[in-house]
Amino acid sequence: MKKSIKKAKFAFLLCDGFEESEMTEPRKALEKAGATVHLISPGTNKVQAFRHHKRSREYPVHVKLEAAKAGDYDAVVLPGGVINPDKLRTYKKAIKFIIAFFKHKKLIAAICHGPQTLIETGKLKGYKMTSYHSIKTDLKNAGATWQNKKVIVDRNLITSRQPQDIPAFNKAILKQFGK
Repeated sequence: MKKSIKKAKFAFLLCDGFEESEMTEPRKALEKAGATVHLISPGTNKVQAFRHHKRSREYPVHVKLEAAKAGDYDAVVLPGGVINPDKLRTYKKAIKFIIAFFKHKKLIAAICHGPQTLIETGKLKGYKMTSYHSIKTDLKNAGATWQNKKVIVDRNLITSRQPQDIPAFNKAILKQFGK
């Protein structure tokens, strides 16, 4: 049985350099549907958003990664941005956090460059995925079958290509919780 979106708790895992719309738009859709959303980041109280290659706003972090427990959340969302996933994948605690979602078959949603962080988990073999086109080869080398689609849902993993695909990404996430 699917958990109600109104009782669902989402972790948005990110670092400085995330693509703003890839966090704010899914967050807004989830909160509007009644979900609880926490921004989680390693060792900082604020995270710096970007709009493409230009700095935008800073957002307050709700839970520091060092204190976050995957068991407290029903899903993890990984926004993209060029800098964010490349930094995030260097934090062992971040990778362990994500691996727990794979292990317990909880929802993992990643958009644009966000799937780049998933490569470090070693769990992509056999998954059908999409992403921003520039990391296609990296995902294939990690064992994923890459496809150029707006959104792909494969088991507990939802992936999407780019900011223009956010409406399809949001719809897929909400559908997983019966909304």
